[in-house]
Amino acid sequence: MYLSRVEIDSANRHDMRNLNHLGAYHNWVEQSFPDEVKAGVRSRKLWRIDRIADKKYLLVVSETVPDREQIETYAVKGSLATKNYDPFLNSIREGDHYRFRIILNPVHSVMEEGRTRGKVYPLFAEADQRRFFSERAVGHGFRVQEDQFLIVERGQETLLKKGKRSTDLVKAVYEGWLTVEDRALFTDLLCHGMGREKAYGFGMMTVIRG
Repeated sequence: MYLSRVEIDSANRHDMRNLNHLGAYHNWVEQSFPDEVKAGVRSRKLWRIDRIADKKYLLVVSETVPDREQIETYAVKGSLATKNYDPFLNSIREGDHYRFRIILNPVHSVMEEGRTRGKVYPLFAEADQRRFFSERAVGHGFRVQEDQFLIVERGQETLLKKGKRSTDLVKAVYEGWLTVEDRALFTDLLCHGMGREKAYGFGMMTVIRG
């Protein structure tokens, strides 16, 4: 696995007009792997947008290295940094403490009459969004205390898919401290993400050793 980061060229107004919804970012990420596009086989990727001070960055977790020219299409030229993620993943041990960041699309499913599957509804209340994250910790191999994480940003993001109406997806950005309880589940989380809409900038967790 590889972890890549590139600085988005926010000063380029033309490019920023093109990146006006999550579907555009998704397409940017997919086009950054031209061999897969040519072969017609798409591997799963995680990505998200981070804002640090007055700069924006695109982060990507992928099975192969992105093409520099393609991933810098909307980025500051020469800003791509890619590293092999495997040494870090292999170093993770149960009991390790990490500072984390993750952006999720908090929702819940409700069974309704006449439906074979539950209908998905967004969670808007902060208490519900906190519970959404806490309830998924064990299933993803980590433990987190209620007083050890915060929701640092809440809002909605627009998703536009070709031929479909635009959709607003609820967003919550979580930061805090966690403890690894199941190494296999936790490394799977770092590689494959958590929750819904992972193709559109949600579910990617990054950690820093505490």
